Amino acid sequence: LEAPHGEARGRGFGSSIAMGRFKTQHNGYSLAFSPFVEGRVAVTTSQNFGIIGNGAQYVLEQRGGPGAPLVETARFDAADGLYDCCWSEENESVLVSASGDGSVKVWDVAAPPTANPLRSLEEHTHEVYAVHWNQVRKDCFLSASWDDTVKLWSLAGPPASLRTFAEHSYCVYAAVWSPQHADIFATASGDCTLKVFDARQQFSTLTIPAHEYEILCCDWNKYNDCVVATGSVDKTVRLWDIRSPRQELATIAGHQYAVRRVRCDPWNESVVYTCSYDMTVAMWDYKTCGGAGVGGTHTPLRRWGHHSEFAVGLDASVLTEGVVGSCGWDEQVAVWHRDADPAMM
Repeated sequence: LEAPHGEARGRGFGSSIAMGRFKTQHNGYSLAFSPFVEGRVAVTTSQNFGIIGNGAQYVLEQRGGPGAPLVETARFDAADGLYDCCWSEENESVLVSASGDGSVKVWDVAAPPTANPLRSLEEHTHEVYAVHWNQVRKDCFLSASWDDTVKLWSLAGPPASLRTFAEHSYCVYAAVWSPQHADIFATASGDCTLKVFDARQQFSTLTIPAHEYEILCCDWNKYNDCVVATGSVDKTVRLWDIRSPRQELATIAGHQYAVRRVRCDPWNESVVYTCSYDMTVAMWDYKTCGGAGVGGTHTPLRRWGHHSEFAVGLDASVLTEGVVGSCGWDEQVAVWHRDADPAMM
């Protein structure tokens, strides 16, 4: 059942400092806050670091107020590793997982276990690495795959993709809808390009050679509809204005290894969160990162070192300002307020 975002307030994290930890059975891969229910978070995991083995989609909730532990409220097991997840924007109980077997799994937290998965969408020919739900239209989502393609899906019709976008020449690691335009999305690829698509057009509308090495992630600024952030194996994040793409707006250089995920803060135009294979999660103000920085690196507003393996999952709550979540290959999930230290939980 659909619920307006505001109706979920009062449950879960609340306005006080939120902190919670959870240990998963397998290595964490992605984390996504519910857009409807405060205190609810989805986490995907993969056995054996995602190389071979099973996977699980967790749904966790923080019940009992700030400081209460995260508890498992649902778990869906899969025969292959799961690499990413996203929540439906039209039904608070539905979420989607990206699977290592090339399928996209659709789950319903409110349905009985025997009814899940609701669907298994099987068109990609290699691992599906990312999924993202349209926040404007709310009736469709994207999947990005190591088969070099992005597919557009809707649950309203038959279990077949609406369209396939096949312009990248290597693995597509991310496909993210614009938060303000119903048909615009960006993709990040191992071919070192950022592409912008309009689903109404036959071909992409922009290609930016954004990094010299593989681009692992991208995200749209939530306040400026022309700004996109990219994160790369080259250890940096770059901010791009798609109206003038010849030169980046800013480069954030502050991680020691590849940047695995980047998230633009839903509450502050200039704040960007990152997580990295250097095992840290960081918070930056990209508008102060224009220069080379000290020793060629920049100083984050915050840096957290609570993971003991690769930090690979990251999200910022759209319901509660300052609440951040991460997961890693150390099987640890953490949800905290950015003014707190999750290592102390």
